[in-house]
Amino acid sequence: MIVRIAGEGQWTLGDGVRERVNELDNAAVAAVEAGDEPEFHRIFDALLEMVRAGGERLPPDDLHPSDVILPPADLTFAEADGPFTGDGLIPG
Repeated sequence: MIVRIAGEGQWTLGDGVRERVNELDNAAVAAVEAGDEPEFHRIFDALLEMVRAGGERLPPDDLHPSDVILPPADLTFAEADGPFTGDGLIPG
């Protein structure tokens, strides 16, 4: 799976990292649905760090299409209401 963090670049994720990122995505959805802004930011920061640390960064000139596009790190809680609802951003 190729994941883009808006404004930062792309990473490829192996199955183990993908599963953990999906768990964090689901937890972020739950935090948004509960209206828990501090918990959302904690989880979203952890999700981004999991992609950065657990994935393999692709070179900037690599033009593979992204399977998932994550919002930028400065996403506000109000903006999170769109992408972090329902099934979240990560399929499966």
